Amino acid sequence: MDHKNGVIIRPVPGTITPAVDTKEQDGWPGPTLQERGLQSSVNTIYVPTERDMNGTMRTPSSGHVLDEEAIEKPISNCETMIHVLKGNVGTGLLAMPEAFMNAGLWVGFAGIPIMGIICIHCMNILVTSSKELCGRQGVRAMSYEETASMAFKLGPEGCRRWHRVVYYIITTFLVITQVGFCCVYFVFIPQNIQEAVKCMTTSGTSISLLAYTAIFILPLLLISFIPNIKYLAPVSMMAGVIQIAGIIICFYYMVRDLPHIHEDLPAFAGWSTLPLYFGTAIYSFEGIGLVLPLENKMKTPGAFGGLSGVLNTSMLIVMCLFASFGFFGYLQYGSTVQGSITLNLPASDPLAEAVKIAMALSVLLTYPLQMYVPFEILIPSVTRRFTTKKGKLVAEYAFRTAMVLLTFVLAASIPNIGLFISLVGAVSSSTLALIFPPIIELVTFWPNTGRCHWVLIKNVLICAFGLVGFATGTVSSIQSIIDFMVNGQKQLPPAC
Repeated sequence: MDHKNGVIIRPVPGTITPAVDTKEQDGWPGPTLQERGLQSSVNTIYVPTERDMNGTMRTPSSGHVLDEEAIEKPISNCETMIHVLKGNVGTGLLAMPEAFMNAGLWVGFAGIPIMGIICIHCMNILVTSSKELCGRQGVRAMSYEETASMAFKLGPEGCRRWHRVVYYIITTFLVITQVGFCCVYFVFIPQNIQEAVKCMTTSGTSISLLAYTAIFILPLLLISFIPNIKYLAPVSMMAGVIQIAGIIICFYYMVRDLPHIHEDLPAFAGWSTLPLYFGTAIYSFEGIGLVLPLENKMKTPGAFGGLSGVLNTSMLIVMCLFASFGFFGYLQYGSTVQGSITLNLPASDPLAEAVKIAMALSVLLTYPLQMYVPFEILIPSVTRRFTTKKGKLVAEYAFRTAMVLLTFVLAASIPNIGLFISLVGAVSSSTLALIFPPIIELVTFWPNTGRCHWVLIKNVLICAFGLVGFATGTVSSIQSIIDFMVNGQKQLPPAC
């Protein structure tokens, strides 16, 4: 910060620079109380540093509508809703019937809205805390990791020394979670395509699963080269159209000749398998990492929150999809339900094979959206090592290529990587979606804990719920991985 010229230079949200004390860092996270009081008389110029993701810092504005000069290529409310839907509706939706089998028909049906409301509430308090901290610091937007770090830095005295640790913990969990989702996608896509080709033709039977996986490297690379999230909107819209068609076809098979509810489908499956239900449900609500990046890119960020805002509306649709998919899928196929409901569809039916291809294509188009968060976090730390524009561009696309190849290697090395990712999901998703948002809210607004300390009690209960799920989900995932390593992969061949 140049005090002589009255020029305030701030780092852009999303760059990997630890939020340290202002005396220790080169950049400047925001004005102090004195500086904020002097800003009315000082000619303040907001100069964001270069950001390789084509995003610029939002300066404080007087209204909810964002001037297009404040951020490059802002996205509309409709585009934001598409991103939220696509970010949450993925492979977890297709695994919901198996999750209901682990919980029981009625426990599973009741658990989805309960867990959904908790997750949505955590998303909202994360957005609220971020806005509060942005107001205090005089910046327009912060990422998840910056929000957490700044909350601790400006929070109670005992929390301030942990702000850098919190920053890197959140960053690590965000990257692991999103890359883990992409690894699952890299397994899901070729497996569904392979089964569809085997049943529809005879020539596809000689192609191995590894070969199918390698075939999809190039398409995933190409769509991962899209540099700005606004340009992903057409891709997400196309994926949404394909996914809607696939969901409709799946519903057709799930409700066709639907059996009556009978005793073979227990209302509660037992405590031993309930953690598996929790893990799948938390894995399915996988959009916590996209909430702040999307809100920060909106033309009208004020429309993101609120009772009937973009976030709540989108997540209500997601909850309805999860509950209906799990209920009707389990009711139709019972104890024979598999990890993906597409594998239960009639193998000899061309329409059923078409839905496998459709859902695989939809997941493929969702891949770059899940990779957006790791790119947003890590690319600036890679490109800052280069001084020329060409060098930065080459470094960015080399890093994008390396990340896609990493997910390919992991998927090819462990064909049933879903078991490993379930562990990552139980650890990372529980931490990001349930444990940290309540902590961030408490630290941000401390000591204001509401009447009768209801905010404190509420957040402690949510954290406890997340910690129980963290522990039980982790144990169940480790047991499943050990069982896989001892007994090998148990996968029935397609009956075609």
